[in-house]
Amino acid sequence: MAEITLLREQLGAVPDAPGVYVYRDADDRVLYVGKAKSLRRRVLSYFQAPLRAPDDAAAPDPMTARAGQHPKIDDMVGRIARLETIVTATEAEALIFEANLVKRHRPPFNVKLRDDKSYPYIAISLDEEYPRVYFTREQHKRERLYFGPFSSASKVRETLSLIGRIFPSRPCEGPEPGRPSGVPCLDFHIKRCLAPCVGYISREDYRALIDQTIAFLSGRYRGLEDELETQMRGAAGAQQYEQAAVFRDRLGAVRHLMERQVAATDQLGTLDVLGVAITGDVANVQVMQVRDGVLSDRHSFFLEAVLDEDPATVLEGFAIEYYAMAMAIPPVVIVPRAIGALPTLSALLTERRGARTDVRTGRGDRERLAVMAQRNAELAVDQERRRHERNRERRREALAELQVAFGLPAPPIRIECYDISNLGDSYAVASMVVFEAGAPSRSHYRHFTMRFDGGQNDFARMQEALRRRFARLQEPDNDLSFGAQPSLVVIDGGKGQLSAALAGMAEAVAPEVAVIGLAKQREEIFRPGISRPLLLPEASAGLRLLTQIRDEAHRFALRHHRNARGRGMTRSLIDALPGVGPVRRKAILTHFGTPDRVARATREELEGVPGLPPKVAREIWEHLHRAPEADDVPRAAATPQ
Repeated sequence: MAEITLLREQLGAVPDAPGVYVYRDADDRVLYVGKAKSLRRRVLSYFQAPLRAPDDAAAPDPMTARAGQHPKIDDMVGRIARLETIVTATEAEALIFEANLVKRHRPPFNVKLRDDKSYPYIAISLDEEYPRVYFTREQHKRERLYFGPFSSASKVRETLSLIGRIFPSRPCEGPEPGRPSGVPCLDFHIKRCLAPCVGYISREDYRALIDQTIAFLSGRYRGLEDELETQMRGAAGAQQYEQAAVFRDRLGAVRHLMERQVAATDQLGTLDVLGVAITGDVANVQVMQVRDGVLSDRHSFFLEAVLDEDPATVLEGFAIEYYAMAMAIPPVVIVPRAIGALPTLSALLTERRGARTDVRTGRGDRERLAVMAQRNAELAVDQERRRHERNRERRREALAELQVAFGLPAPPIRIECYDISNLGDSYAVASMVVFEAGAPSRSHYRHFTMRFDGGQNDFARMQEALRRRFARLQEPDNDLSFGAQPSLVVIDGGKGQLSAALAGMAEAVAPEVAVIGLAKQREEIFRPGISRPLLLPEASAGLRLLTQIRDEAHRFALRHHRNARGRGMTRSLIDALPGVGPVRRKAILTHFGTPDRVARATREELEGVPGLPPKVAREIWEHLHRAPEADDVPRAAATPQ
């Protein structure tokens, strides 16, 4: 009640001025950040009726959303406990404040890119003597150049394959090119690398190749075309015909690529064209990139947390996210005519770019591209809506089949699946994955580091995992995953694993829950008290859902097993080195990259590690090359289960 009274007072004091508003929940977490020309009108529009005096007993409950609003707004309003407002001089200033707060707090109800933490990039390792061009999902190394984000990994790999044919830089990993044998690898023989590892290309020529790759990825096609033509003619004039042929082939590939684009004209210059469409909970933004007058690429991005916003607000929210991740901002951004110019967004992008950026509608070819982007966005949201409908129908069908097959009182809304992964009797982990309404609920996934140390015994480990999981079911202040009771428990395995799981649940005094075992070989389903396995039809939606859950549990368990094994093996090698503390350990790993590379290093290479005294380097080499002793860490021969 105190929270409602406080919120009423805060709402009654909202000023009628431009600025930013922040909604927080009872735990002081930021739910939503918004901007408005009039804070009072915008904030009060979320609630049921205009506020009266705080002491008026008939005043409406501010925790109730206005009737007919989006369901997500109902959810958000029901969680609001506190309001903050920041008054600004202009709406453009408010947008800058909003962008900074969204970046800092990542509010769950603001517009954000779907899977925005995992968009792929192309990176160039300029910090290395012979830079690499490679695929990555990280962009945190300051010395490296990044291009993206791209809307799909396949598009990145396709671009990298094209670059490998036109500008064949080294594909080998690590700071130094080549391999221990000292001979060129297969990539050289298939013309995908120029073998800098054996000196077949000079450092200067290799860097020129990287500079051309950067120009290509930056969209500077016209300048790159002129440069390659000049190099070709220069090499031919010097009677270096082999080199001239290389430049000729690169020039032809670049021109062919330019001709394949949905060509625009030289007058278009460099710009982005945005189209946006919203249907229910689904929003899509299309980004068409025009570089040097050539339509070089198109990206399709889906957005989350669309709170019944208008297209202009959604587009602004997208641009805040996208251009915070993008490595470059163009001087012009074209938006649909129905939205109109966005001067506040222009001000934000201008500040980020350090030079003027206009966000406006287009004419002529620019308007034609804007219509194309808008049409593609509408098609994308329609396809996404249809896909969601098909998936929902398949999930409903699968849950209904499982209800009938196992004699459940209702469709199993929450299904938990368990698997064990280990290496012999080492690094054993158990996974728990959760599907709700037939879809993965990844925030509820959990893993258990096994405490059982009686050798390789997956039955005992399965028993331990189920005992520990259901012992936490009734604990106070439980997390959401352990506090929810499943409708169905799936065990990866046959009769033995099922019996072990039932024993663990009995030890934890678990409530009555349906439990089955799913064996891999014939997808046989084992049930408690029934000796004969159940075989569902291969094409049944229920069996597809069960195998999907089982495979996800196996993947999750294997991932954590590999992480545990990697940490253990790293400790067994790096942490045991004589005279090596945290600072030197970091220097060694930074220099060599991997523990395996450290183990293969020569004495001279170890002495070359920055900050490592020669005496310590020699002691490390002697330690790594001494004869094995009985107390060394044994090598396990078993494979992950």
